[in-house]
Amino acid sequence: MGEQRTLPGIPQGPDGDRWFAHTANLASTHPNFTQQARSMVFLDTDAGILVHRDQTFRLDLPTASAAEILNAVFHVLPGGVERIYITAGAPWHRQADQHPFLKDAVAAWLNAPTPGWRTDTGRGKDRMAGHFVHPRNPVGRYQRADGEQHVEIRSAGEWFDTEGAEPAVIRDAFVLLWKALRHHWPDAVIMGSPSQTGRDLWTRTIPTKGQYADGYPVLSEELRGLFHATAGQGRTELITPPRVPEQLPGLVEYDRTFAYAKHTWKSGVGTPRRVTAATFASWSEKEQTKALFGCGHWYVRVTVPDIWNHVGILPAPAPGDRAWRYPATPGATFTTWAGSPEIHTALSNPRGPWEIEILDGILFDDGKPLDDWSKKLKEAWASLNAQADLNGDPAQRTAAHLASRAVRAILLYGIGAFAQRPRTVTGTTPRTHERDVPPDAEIIGFDDDTITWQRPTGFTRDPNAHPEWAAHIWSSARAALLSQRHRDDDTYAGALHAPPGTVIAFRTDAVYLTQPQNWPYHGQPGDYLNKGHLTGPIPAPTTEDELLALRDNGRTSLHTNKANL
Repeated sequence: MGEQRTLPGIPQGPDGDRWFAHTANLASTHPNFTQQARSMVFLDTDAGILVHRDQTFRLDLPTASAAEILNAVFHVLPGGVERIYITAGAPWHRQADQHPFLKDAVAAWLNAPTPGWRTDTGRGKDRMAGHFVHPRNPVGRYQRADGEQHVEIRSAGEWFDTEGAEPAVIRDAFVLLWKALRHHWPDAVIMGSPSQTGRDLWTRTIPTKGQYADGYPVLSEELRGLFHATAGQGRTELITPPRVPEQLPGLVEYDRTFAYAKHTWKSGVGTPRRVTAATFASWSEKEQTKALFGCGHWYVRVTVPDIWNHVGILPAPAPGDRAWRYPATPGATFTTWAGSPEIHTALSNPRGPWEIEILDGILFDDGKPLDDWSKKLKEAWASLNAQADLNGDPAQRTAAHLASRAVRAILLYGIGAFAQRPRTVTGTTPRTHERDVPPDAEIIGFDDDTITWQRPTGFTRDPNAHPEWAAHIWSSARAALLSQRHRDDDTYAGALHAPPGTVIAFRTDAVYLTQPQNWPYHGQPGDYLNKGHLTGPIPAPTTEDELLALRDNGRTSLHTNKANL
């Protein structure tokens, strides 16, 4: 299991107080330039089908190496393109059986010789240089040896699940996405990834007048580091016997539609205030309630009620990097960091209040820095969903559905990009120069010729780093998995509103139960959609793989039953 992780805290006294400031001369501001569009093509490397605008080409790609793809594409399109989206084939996995890990195979594919080309070193203000090694959605960045041409090879899977979709349909999805975004942002440009696109569009909603005309300042590096270490993302938990029966009467999956879009209406702004235990204790009950209902991040000592018989509410550090558990044993006590939404749920849930002692805290003023951005994305998403429902052409229906998924990815990964993880650089060194591997690097793969390594480089001076916003949204989403009010229906939904012992698992935006619930669904962000249903008896899953297999069977079963109605 490993040792219990200890969460960092804020130093006592003036040393900690100095953290409560912004980084000098670093703020998110409205851009003063028009983003340049990049010409793009869509390539199925298995079938050798290349789509460029309304043209389709057949390519011969026996090995589908990066060099082969570049040469083949630029042979049929000598005028050049700047972005090649791989829609099927995953060429970087073709020799996966020759490597111990998928990431090694990807690194080998990206770093293989490309005669006439070299790894891109960036241009102008574009800092996106070098390859990005990712096991499933890598990015290869190449530059002609003469320096004239820059091109990226990327996975369309960054945007949505491409399985079964032809390159022409995927190209149509990007066109529909662009049109939907242009309706709200006249200068919208689809960038390489959803996260890049999301942050670029957000900067174009930053006010040019009023209180934040000078931008949104970036927190001190110390506070950013604290948020990174203490604010997790989705809740992933499998509850096993004896907490649930060995044989389940059923398995029902409820997944929150476009969940994060529900929680962007309020975020913390301004210079944060430190709230020490003594300060909090000195406040009136009304002041304490207001603070805990605001945009805050709290260091707390938690006690589970003696009569508690349901799932855990607050995250506690677990062994492993950035891992979390959710204590639910009656009488258990632990210390942790948690966002205001989860603290509020612990204190005012339908099963009874938990005991919370405030030890320290970070409190912001309430603001709406993401509201305009999110509303526009939600409207684009709803418009594309309507097109997917109403279009009579099956291919165009698929394209509109994929485009709506892309909008979801823009918001989801845009929020994730605000979190600003400490940067990790990946590099390679010839085996003959092993001494040149940086001393602080971790070797992640090697072959006869090359050593592949990565090393942390800390936080960059990113003007759009706002981990406090990502943390509040993630906390809100985890809280809504437990209890969410539906005002229009005058009812509640969430795991704590299901009977004790019926919750089997949580996976980010989904909860798995042993019996169906009468929760309202109107197709709005945050609503619980019934996505799968298996009737029992079913052996309770004891591993994630077993849960995922049951999930897939449940989705198939529900789809089949609906089709037969």
